[in-house]
Amino acid sequence: MADFVKVNTPSPHRDESLVKCPYFASCSGCQFQMLPYEYQLAHKKTIVEKAYKNFSNLPPELIPVIGDTIGSPLQYGYRTKLTPHFDGPPDSRRSDGRNGIKRTFKEMPPIGFMKKGTRITIDIEDCPIGTDAVRNGNKRERKRVENELSKYNKGATLLLREHTERIAKSNHVLGVEKDNPDAVFEDRGEHIHKKTCVTDANAKTTEFIDDFQFINPAGAFFQNNNSILPKFTQYIREHILPPSSPGQPEIKHLIDAYSGSGLFTIVLSSLFESSLGIDISAASIQSATHNAEVNNLSTDRAKFIAADASALFSSIDTPADKTVVMIDPPRKGCDESFLRQLVRYGPARVIYVSCNVHTQARDVGVLVGGMKGVDGGRGLGEGCYEIESLAGFDFFPQTGHVEGVAVLKRKTDDSSKDTGNANV
Repeated sequence: MADFVKVNTPSPHRDESLVKCPYFASCSGCQFQMLPYEYQLAHKKTIVEKAYKNFSNLPPELIPVIGDTIGSPLQYGYRTKLTPHFDGPPDSRRSDGRNGIKRTFKEMPPIGFMKKGTRITIDIEDCPIGTDAVRNGNKRERKRVENELSKYNKGATLLLREHTERIAKSNHVLGVEKDNPDAVFEDRGEHIHKKTCVTDANAKTTEFIDDFQFINPAGAFFQNNNSILPKFTQYIREHILPPSSPGQPEIKHLIDAYSGSGLFTIVLSSLFESSLGIDISAASIQSATHNAEVNNLSTDRAKFIAADASALFSSIDTPADKTVVMIDPPRKGCDESFLRQLVRYGPARVIYVSCNVHTQARDVGVLVGGMKGVDGGRGLGEGCYEIESLAGFDFFPQTGHVEGVAVLKRKTDDSSKDTGNANV
């Protein structure tokens, strides 16, 4: 670990004129603002390559050529959610509420993000990777904290989440912008998108992906770069089904095993006879069910159930050889129990989306290389999948993060002992 001091010999790719934030190199949020965007994408391809080389435990011949990283339409102004914070007053840890001793702020604390390599919060009055609505909300929230500082005796995290209202152009009143100083209006063809910033974690926010609408609590998880989601979901649509092949069972069913608020289940449902979203969070299932209703999907087309983590596949009755499983786990990846269930069920295809390509590579290595003590239909401990394609998506330009998409297909060579419909 090191602090940036100065550049002795710049890389030929370094261009300081590209930097748009005065806190770059101090704030822990961004790492690549000094790099041309095409070079950022090329670098992120190497991140995916190294992840699979070093973490999958697979021989090189089982790893296909990594696809080019697919870029974000917006490289700045893309984040629909930011959470700046401020620390408590000096000596606040010594406060004793039982004896009426409470520390108070003597001056406005820094509100922002961590300084690189430290636990120190640096004051950041504006973040250029946030959307315009979020940046307006940040200014408003900073002013509110300043006015209400006497109410705080400890630190806090501020929620800034974009909310979109779609207005038909025929209903859009000219000049309404003047009555909404913080709102941002975008021309989207037949519609006007009115974007505002929500700061209450329990309030509802709305996002649109093409013509799909998603309504979620502002504090709940949802992808933070709306600009890339249409391109991203279209890529999944194009790869989730296999190329047609004579004698191959037609895939008719989708299982979304980490469904959250229903993103993949809903946008992919038109491709399948049945789509089932499964999540361990009852709150997420409630949001997903509501989102299906908002998008006029019946329970036959998109159904959601809450399931215990140890028995996620116990209620599945669709034939494995006609089913594709979609997984998008947290950064830590899939746990051993989930992978065991997945291998034993043995779907025809697996689409693995991850915000951490290193844990993704580890898990894909298990599905391809085999899992000790588990028979997925090819023999005890033998891998039952092969990698069809690997690619990265740049959900977070200017940072070192890259989203991975791995497409896996079940092995069907002559030596296969595939049962095609194994039960968990």
